[in-house]
Amino acid sequence: MKTVFMGTPDFAVPVLDAMIKAGHEVGYVITQPDKARNRGKQVQFTPVKELAVANNIEVLQPRKIKESPETVELLKAYNPDIIVVVAYGQIIQKEILELPKYGCVNVHASLLPKLRGASPIQHAILVGEEKSGVTIMQMGEGLDTGDMLTKVSTPVGNKNGEELHDELSQLGAKLLVDTLTLIEEDMVTPEPQDDSLSTYAGMISKADGKIDFSKKPVEIERQIRAFDPWPGAYCDFNGATMKIWKAQVPGKNCESPAGTIVDFGNDGIDVSCGGEILRITELQMPGKKRMTADAFLRGNKIEKDTVLG
Repeated sequence: MKTVFMGTPDFAVPVLDAMIKAGHEVGYVITQPDKARNRGKQVQFTPVKELAVANNIEVLQPRKIKESPETVELLKAYNPDIIVVVAYGQIIQKEILELPKYGCVNVHASLLPKLRGASPIQHAILVGEEKSGVTIMQMGEGLDTGDMLTKVSTPVGNKNGEELHDELSQLGAKLLVDTLTLIEEDMVTPEPQDDSLSTYAGMISKADGKIDFSKKPVEIERQIRAFDPWPGAYCDFNGATMKIWKAQVPGKNCESPAGTIVDFGNDGIDVSCGGEILRITELQMPGKKRMTADAFLRGNKIEKDTVLG
């Protein structure tokens, strides 16, 4: 099938790789402009561009695709059968959506209509969904509102954001290739979304990682997993920012003020929150590596009744 691929981050890479390996012709890859990244501020290719260049696929990087008539003309001249979109990061105008024979399909990392929006992976963990998954959707002009073509699901369990991200990207890659075959053979039936069941997963900011110890431990534990690796769940400890990477919910009640360290030992650091206990088992201080709470306690003095903020 003649395809165009639109995507930018790591999540999109396995999908493009699977399309190439399945023998689909990828005429163009469209990705966000390169940006300066990391402390050195060196301009780096997007992850998708790196793969495209390695496979000698022409890359287009319009600053704003809806303001790039030259991109539209190139697509018209190529005349793709379908355009595959995976976390591209820009709104795609109607002219492009309607250009291919089979339209545009999106690989979305949730079980639609739940968790439409920019951060479905993190929010699946954050809100306590038992299952997550990938939906291949026919794109329209709305935000993740198009008809559903295929789905695959997986338990969320105790996965963190990185683990669920990596699993869904692989599941999405296989599902997309299978779905392209079904589309080509006219064996897929679009299913409209029930808008009454929809939920929204908005953009995540660094501020979302700030821990509110008045919440229940189960909520904070989900926040810790959801925001691993970014932005990380964090709090104030003696004037420094402590990142908390792993925690447990031992199921113990506690009447101390929220954020109070009530006990510590080999098993971790117990903190009062929401009338119960959250046990911190892995943490990180500024300029240091992640470490177990036990290792932290061996090298740092800590006192009961210290309040984390």
